[in-house]
Amino acid sequence: MRRDPLEIDATWKPGTWDPSFTLQDIQSIRLILMGGSVVDWNRLELTDEDQVDAFLRLHHLDMTRRDHQARLRFVFNEAVSYLEEHLLLRFPREIRDPEDVRHIFLWASEFGGFRRRQILSCVILKLMHVIQHLAAADLRHRTPISEAELLDLAHQRVLRAARAMREDGVPIASFSGNRKSRSSVITKLLAKKENVAATVFDKLRYRCIVEQPEHVAPTLAWITRNLFPFNYVIPGQSHNNLLEPESLLRGLDEATRARLRLTRDDEPEETRNEFSGKSYRVINFIMDYPVPLPEGRHTFDVELGHTVFVNVEFQIVDEETARNNEVGENAHNLYKLRQQRVVAQRLKRGLRTRG
Repeated sequence: MRRDPLEIDATWKPGTWDPSFTLQDIQSIRLILMGGSVVDWNRLELTDEDQVDAFLRLHHLDMTRRDHQARLRFVFNEAVSYLEEHLLLRFPREIRDPEDVRHIFLWASEFGGFRRRQILSCVILKLMHVIQHLAAADLRHRTPISEAELLDLAHQRVLRAARAMREDGVPIASFSGNRKSRSSVITKLLAKKENVAATVFDKLRYRCIVEQPEHVAPTLAWITRNLFPFNYVIPGQSHNNLLEPESLLRGLDEATRARLRLTRDDEPEETRNEFSGKSYRVINFIMDYPVPLPEGRHTFDVELGHTVFVNVEFQIVDEETARNNEVGENAHNLYKLRQQRVVAQRLKRGLRTRG
């Protein structure tokens, strides 16, 4: 990838960064690497209310605020009502009307024993995830705000997170980003078989280069704790040929490994950018990045909340791999040449047909 117009000072400095993983970190990273969907998940790994609160803050829900509590309760009630009406599920009273909706996240994280409560809690959370997406889309259409302003709001939030990475001591060698130009979007649309604007997810894109290969996974963990909620990774839009998901289980005891072991349905499908060189290595994923609307543009609404989504592409790679990605068949100018050749062939195809 060519040098981007924006690049923050990523000079490493000692901080409080802890490279260790929680079980939830491992699950979140694997979702990124494999490009799966949380709708196919069967368990969370949140251990206490502090972790639940931190997760909800990434969704811009502050559980010390009554209106945010009401919003969470509203989405929960919507999910349960749908499941009861359309799937004819029946819930025990403690699940149907919990004293605190945060308990659902903890019950969805339970392991072992009789699993009915855990399974039903997971089902509810999956519906809440979908309902939140629908509400955000509805809110976006109702709010008079331009795409350019939304992209700028998202961009500023990502930059603040990048500076926080540096302050925390995450060993990043480079952090850069930009907005895809109009001509670049047109070229990408023409190069794709599904040439509609909705398929261009990566209008905002960022690249994080860490110092060593062993820093890649802990940096991904930091990102899912501090930048965006893992459940907003867009399914089917991840590319990873840099980090083996099962490598995250090394050093764990056998019982924990069994708890986190992948099933055949979880295994990632092989994906590759057809225009990249064959030896190009990277972790690349796209997220629905939650952005709270600025005050004055929208009054907080219990039914719709105050958050909309912006699609953001994120790449992470180590320094040595990044250097190798810039030479030979992987050079960015050759990537663009391969892409432009396909575009030219598609556009000229009709000229070869005789009338």
